[in-house]
Amino acid sequence: MRILLVEDEAELATTIRSLLEQEQCIVDWADRLSIAEEAASFGVHDLVVLDRTLPDGDGLSLIPALRQRNPGVPIIVLSARSELSDRIAGLDEGADDYLAKPFAFEELLARIRALRRRPNELTPDEVRVGRLVFDLAFDEASVDGRRLDLPRREMRVLATLLRRRGRTVLRESLEQAVFGFDDEVQSNTLDSHISRLRRKLAEAGAEVEIHAIRGVGYLLRARA
Repeated sequence: MRILLVEDEAELATTIRSLLEQEQCIVDWADRLSIAEEAASFGVHDLVVLDRTLPDGDGLSLIPALRQRNPGVPIIVLSARSELSDRIAGLDEGADDYLAKPFAFEELLARIRALRRRPNELTPDEVRVGRLVFDLAFDEASVDGRRLDLPRREMRVLATLLRRRGRTVLRESLEQAVFGFDDEVQSNTLDSHISRLRRKLAEAGAEVEIHAIRGVGYLLRARA
């Protein structure tokens, strides 16, 4: 899962980011609205954790842009503004959940899991290609009922290719989906992830192929 964390308190953001990365999430951190708007423009996030009181405005003002670029993305608002009117305002503006500060980190994780379990009318619950089954809500892959244990970046590569199965995914689009904005990415890093992913899928008997389209990107399809 890739999460956009919008929070200007550096210590709190660091703690949340570390917690989410322990859950195998890729986390992009923005400490102000202007940075969050740029991050949101890529439309690659599976969930947004959004503070309200930011140096350059109210976090709620970001929600329309989030919805325009990524309509089904779940949004959790975190805020010290915990009055009933504040919570109602957050939900009315389009947030899916509103968690008042201070909060227990275990509760934040539980709310994230709950939102990820919600059915999304815009996408199916799972994708099947060959003998591979992929749960889109929880980024879990299996072959004939056996779960594939993949590192998070290989899992993101697989998820991105499966969402656009049968079509070529641009190399740039894959890199945006797989790597955090702070990651230093070498020219061959993506190729290395895909090479390892190919090998693991073959070893598992997934009956799928990942084709390199030279100079363009990659395409995943069932083995003929």
